[in-house]
Amino acid sequence: MDIENPLMTQQLDASFDLVARQDQAEADIAALRGDVDDVKSRLDKVARAATRPAIAANPAAETAEAAEVKGFVNGYLRQGRETEIKSMSGVNPSDGGYAVPKQIDAMIARELTEISPIRDLAQVVQTGTAGYRKLVTTGGTASGWVSETASRPNTDTPSFAEIAPPSGELYANPAASQSMLDDAGFDLESWLASEIAMEFARAEGAAFVNGTGIDQPAGFLAAPTSTAADGVRSFGTLQYIGSGDAEGFDSAPDARLIDLVHTMKAGHRQGASFVMNSATLAEVRKLKTADGAFLWQPGLVEGQPDRLLGYPVVEAEDMPDIASGAFPIAFGNFRHGYLIAERSATQILRDPFTNKPFVHFYATKRIGGQVLDSAAVKLLKIEA
Repeated sequence: MDIENPLMTQQLDASFDLVARQDQAEADIAALRGDVDDVKSRLDKVARAATRPAIAANPAAETAEAAEVKGFVNGYLRQGRETEIKSMSGVNPSDGGYAVPKQIDAMIARELTEISPIRDLAQVVQTGTAGYRKLVTTGGTASGWVSETASRPNTDTPSFAEIAPPSGELYANPAASQSMLDDAGFDLESWLASEIAMEFARAEGAAFVNGTGIDQPAGFLAAPTSTAADGVRSFGTLQYIGSGDAEGFDSAPDARLIDLVHTMKAGHRQGASFVMNSATLAEVRKLKTADGAFLWQPGLVEGQPDRLLGYPVVEAEDMPDIASGAFPIAFGNFRHGYLIAERSATQILRDPFTNKPFVHFYATKRIGGQVLDSAAVKLLKIEA
């Protein structure tokens, strides 16, 4: 018995310890299940809250905006009732049209940004008048070094240049039959915004590149050009690099493109991109370095642009093709280098009389554009 008692005691202790551990494990599992149920309950509350309609910060304002859009679309655009323009914000009908509600104008602006490549790159300002002017410094305030007790001579004052982008009235004139307008299933709002945006984007895209500045924006390719470096050439003149061949690229295209990139100051290179049309892009994608490596770097992530020498490439079909004396490639920080000034309100005039049975929607918008900083845009010219 004396020998068996210690063994029995050990066995009993082990049994009690096992039961205690099992009880503790069950308690822990129950606590975990409670935590999981609590988390699930919270997630269900979040999911239910996400599916609820958002409460407007100002329900009265939201209701007024919805009524404005509905009255404009159903009253004025579909049926031509001029009484519906009472919901417009202070626009005089004698000005030649009615300002569209801001929701429709925002739809047009979104599509313009998606379609027009230069608009997406450039600096865009909204103006309340037809004219816009901006002062740009062409030389900073001079400074100098003196001792503690020396006299302080006068320094040179900064120089300024005035930027006044030439502008013109851009218009689109889409038409729809009256039967289409009478069809309640016809989404007139989206159709009209899309038609206006497509036409505006086509016209302004060409003007921002090649515009003459006469009743339209002045395109950046219409600016004077020179081979002189920054600080030497006159304000508003763009610098260009020759391709080395009268018909295209020479035997070292990578060197020419590298020169083009590094003629720009480092501050402007942050955010710069190449601009060219698809025909030029097809030739550039074939270019190789001396060791046989392609200069072209396709985007590795969906939604990211392809790159050339590490910089994004933007396709603008209004850029010229590769030809003698042409400027088929531009490299620049267009946010710094090109200014677009537009009067924010798009106006629409409904015309059911000119081309019956079709109803025309004559949309107008005043847009201007000009080179802002000539040091921020560089060009490649096809020349020997």
